[in-house]
Amino acid sequence: MGDVLAKRAARRTVSPLLVLLIVVLVALVGLGGYLGWQFWGTNVLAADPATDEVTALRDAWKAAPPPTQEEGEPVVVEEPTLHEPAWVLRIPTLDLQYPVIAGVDPDDLTRGVGWYPGTALPGQLGNVAFAGNRTTHGKPFARLLELKVGDEVVIETARAVFTYTVVSAPGELTVNEDESWVIDPVPGRPDEVPTQAYLTLTTAEDLVATDDRAVGFATLTTTETR
Repeated sequence: MGDVLAKRAARRTVSPLLVLLIVVLVALVGLGGYLGWQFWGTNVLAADPATDEVTALRDAWKAAPPPTQEEGEPVVVEEPTLHEPAWVLRIPTLDLQYPVIAGVDPDDLTRGVGWYPGTALPGQLGNVAFAGNRTTHGKPFARLLELKVGDEVVIETARAVFTYTVVSAPGELTVNEDESWVIDPVPGRPDEVPTQAYLTLTTAEDLVATDDRAVGFATLTTTETR
């Protein structure tokens, strides 16, 4: 009788290999769910709010009283409120239109393109710098590496529309994420006083998380007041 019970107990013993396979399978299912949420779910959820932000900005600009401005006077863009929608970014060749949020915290970048606080305002001498997600949370910069020299990048504000022309394509320059020279007033020339209006666009170089950033530069070519 004892031998029979021992054999039954042996048959009920779970193989360590089977346990390992189950653990690996559960981990893969969990990882697949996480990646699916990041690359699909966050983008679906971000699309409508971003469109609503753009509509709300334009409606607010239309409803505001027209500014008083002397002819020939430079357009002054007001300093935005941090973590709030400020402007609209359009790139016609990429069919891109997104709100610009004042800030580059992770929460800011889930809502649209982020503006680096402390960089220039649109149209100003110096460097207005933006960052955007490439694969998640609406992925506004999903196609940024397709941007070519000569393409236009448009920033809409309450008082004017500024058009910049690309002079260095994002697909041509990769830097480490801690290389802050790309958002200097004159990119790469920290001691130089700006005499031109620049625009810097940054995003992830790779489709998976790395420290590499793709960077494009543009210069202001036209200003259209509202």
